[in-house]
Amino acid sequence: MGPMGRHHGSRKWQRPPRPLNTASHPRPEHKRDGQHVVRTVPAGRALKVYTCPGCLHPIQPGTPHVVAWPHEPSMFSRSPVEERRHWHTGCWRSRP
Repeated sequence: MGPMGRHHGSRKWQRPPRPLNTASHPRPEHKRDGQHVVRTVPAGRALKVYTCPGCLHPIQPGTPHVVAWPHEPSMFSRSPVEERRHWHTGCWRSRP
């Protein structure tokens, strides 16, 4: 078979392995103010600085943490995802 009969770039065994997406799947959690959707962000996927709403301290890049948003939107947004916030894992866990 000539070069036109082969799929170029299909040599998967020669490519470096892709990093696994280790971010967790969204899961429901109940807090005093209602149902939330929560996802774990591993250190390798934490690329920006966020301010934790629990302690108001920064979450530095490379710090594993959680991102959470209400299951239902509040009257202040069209989508609950607009209300997502990044929390230190301990701050989220200690939230009532």
